Amino acid sequence: MTAANATRSKAALAGFALALGLMAAPMRSSAQVSSYGDKTEGQNVGGQLPTVLERVQVTQHLNAQLPMDAEFVDDAGAPVKLGKYFDGKHPALVTTVYYDCPMLCSEEMDGITSALEMVHLVPGKDFQIVIISIDPSETPQLAAQKKAFYLKRYGHPETAGGWHYLTGKMPAIDAVTKAIGFGYVRVPGPDGRLTQFAHASAIEIATPQGKLAQYYLGVEYSPKDVLLGLIDASGNKIGSPVANILTYCYRYDPQTNKHSLMVVRAVQLGGIVTVASLGSFIFLMFRRDIKLSHEQDTPQPGKEKTGEMDEG
Repeated sequence: MTAANATRSKAALAGFALALGLMAAPMRSSAQVSSYGDKTEGQNVGGQLPTVLERVQVTQHLNAQLPMDAEFVDDAGAPVKLGKYFDGKHPALVTTVYYDCPMLCSEEMDGITSALEMVHLVPGKDFQIVIISIDPSETPQLAAQKKAFYLKRYGHPETAGGWHYLTGKMPAIDAVTKAIGFGYVRVPGPDGRLTQFAHASAIEIATPQGKLAQYYLGVEYSPKDVLLGLIDASGNKIGSPVANILTYCYRYDPQTNKHSLMVVRAVQLGGIVTVASLGSFIFLMFRRDIKLSHEQDTPQPGKEKTGEMDEG
């Protein structure tokens, strides 16, 4: 093997080792439980979900009808029925969160806002955005604060009429979450009282008649997928189920004063795929270098190896 090729091969191996280290570092750190409000992997044993998360699922009810008569209060304090946001002509983006969520819900809303920034449709004109709190103790004032925050981030205050942050009582919340297939569990907050929720993250696209047409799971959403989902739903087209890789907002442990957020299903899967792809690429390049070096070091028939370039 020539010195140059040997150097290249060593550099490739070093680069591969560095890449593995960088990829492994966040995975190792994600297994630590950090202080209140931090994002970490939840505690699970033997690859099994913690018991509390067995009831925290998103079951995709495609073509199911949302409860149009469910009664809520909007972010202006006015009583409304869910059917107000479905006019038979325009689709809606729907999600269930709670506004005081210390972790996952804000990431979900960030993901929605970031995706919509690149979707060339106008909220209030081409579609509606309906965010529903699963916490019956939350108020329209808190809903208004969240709306103002994300509307400012979205950067188009003229679309305020298309963003709807709703609060309500348990019968209405139960009707919506049951229709969507959104399972969640009330868990203790920092004071040990049942003031928080273990839940997964998902958004839904509904047709103009309020039928569930598409689900998107996780906290980051492809603008292209959201755009196509809204376009298809506007024509009353029902989509297909998506891979059920969930991101969880896990729980608060009053005994250790810790929070845990379980994102292992999505984040580590992506990391494994990335490492595998990178490793395969570097291995193939390394093997090619060895083959080229071998060919260059092997004398050709009819020629003697002199170590000098042939004269042309």
